[in-house]
Formats: sequence, C-alpha cells, structure tokens
Amino acid sequence: MTRNHPRRPIVGIPCDVKLLGVHPFHAVGEKYIAAVEGGAGAKPILLPVPRLSEGTFDLETEIEEIFALCDGIFLTGSHSNVHPRNYGGTAPREGVLFDEQRDALTLGLIRASVELGVPLFCVCRGFQEMNVAFGGTLHQHIHEMPGEPGFAPRFDHRENKEDPLEKQYGPAHEVNLVAGGIFEKILGTGKIEVNSLHGQGVAQLSPRLVAEGRAPDGTVEAMSVRDAKGFALGVQWHPEWKYWENPVSQKLLGAFGDAVRAAMAPSVKERQQA
Repeated sequence: MTRNHPRRPIVGIPCDVKLLGVHPFHAVGEKYIAAVEGGAGAKPILLPVPRLSEGTFDLETEIEEIFALCDGIFLTGSHSNVHPRNYGGTAPREGVLFDEQRDALTLGLIRASVELGVPLFCVCRGFQEMNVAFGGTLHQHIHEMPGEPGFAPRFDHRENKEDPLEKQYGPAHEVNLVAGGIFEKILGTGKIEVNSLHGQGVAQLSPRLVAEGRAPDGTVEAMSVRDAKGFALGVQWHPEWKYWENPVSQKLLGAFGDAVRAAMAPSVKERQQA
C-alpha cells in the first residue's frame, strides 16, 4: 500500500439519532452510503450531530471542522421530521418523530454549504431541511391539504408500510420539470417518474429556492438554490434506492459526484499531482 495514492473526494453525511433499545445511536441508512460511494464515486463519511444536552455545541466551529474534512455534503431521508419550531409551524401531533440534534446541525450546514459553494445534495428530509434552512415552511401532513391551484387534486404521497420494499420504492407518480432548468439539463428530459414516501412537503417555498419540478398535484418535488455558487439541489423522492437500476438516479448522483470532484480542496489536488 502506498501513502500517495490519489484519494476520492469525501462527502459528509450527517447522522440521524435513533434509539436502539434504550440507548441513542448515530446512524445513516446503508442505501445512502452506497449511493454516495457507488453512484457519486465519493468516499462517504458519517458526521455526528451535536449532543444538545451538554450545552457545548458551537455550530460555527463544527461547520469549519466539517469543511476542513469534506468536499461535499449529502443530506438523507429519515423517519423523523424537521421540528415545526424551526419554521413557525403549529405544535406537532402526539407520536410524530423528531430529531432536533440533526436539525441543530443540518440547517446551518445547508446555508454554509451554499454560501461557500460546497456541493450539496438533499434527499427527502434533506429536501425539506433545505426549504426550512432558507426560511420556507412545511405541511406537516401534506395529504390532508387541499390541492394547489391549477393542478390535479391532492393525493397521498406516503408509502403503504405493509407493502414489500420493492413496491414501496416503486414508481409512484410523474414529476414535470421546468423547461430549461438545472434538472432538465442534467436529465435530458422534461418529465420523469419517481417513488414517493413522504408525509411532509413544501408549503411556502423559500424565495431563495427555485421549484424545478412538481408532481401532478402541484407538490414541489425538485428544487435548486437561486444563484448558488455550486451544485445545490434537492429532491423529495429517493434516488438512492437501487440507483444502479435507475437512469435518473444515476445521472443525478453522477452530476453530484462530478461537482464534488471539481470542488475538492486545491491543497488536496496539489498533493495528488506532486
């Protein structure tokens, strides 16, 4: 083994905090790790989130340390929701799962990534975090909301948890992409078919964000950051699921990987070329 072998770009994936038995664990679904490694061609690194009870969390220092290590950021889906206090939402219903430790890191990390041009790809919960990070709001139970004006009636975007995984993650509905938008340019088409496994959704879209794609009922499904310095995209669906079988997923993950490789720290590139 040689020590000067060129390394892959590093993509940080913030963890969820999950109870396994009576103890909290930091965790990231294997499918997301596989998508970053195989689909984007990057080295995934799991990022711990803060222990808020200790009161010693310094967000600015945490983000500086993350960017010293990582060339890109990938935000995953999760069973937990963004806490409504982060966007002025109503009190949540009993039994809804939250992860305020993740919120405490990711919302600031999203803003910093965009500000510094660090490539950022946000999926499902990460998509919702992106909207909240820039001042947007969420429907906590989007299937109960009336449809968007000018679109088809609202339908249920949740999966049937009793179905086998293959069906849960199977094609659920179309997404119409904005003509001339970033997604259309990456994918080479104006219409795609996606899976759907979410109970929350965008209510008020942040003015900083561009709705790049919508479901037939008007639900925002794809977005970009307006005037971003680098790759900064989010999708409401799950492109990580068996990405190797899905041309849309392959193109999106490939574009993210290309952006991360292009954004690798100059000092790293110089060491590799020496």
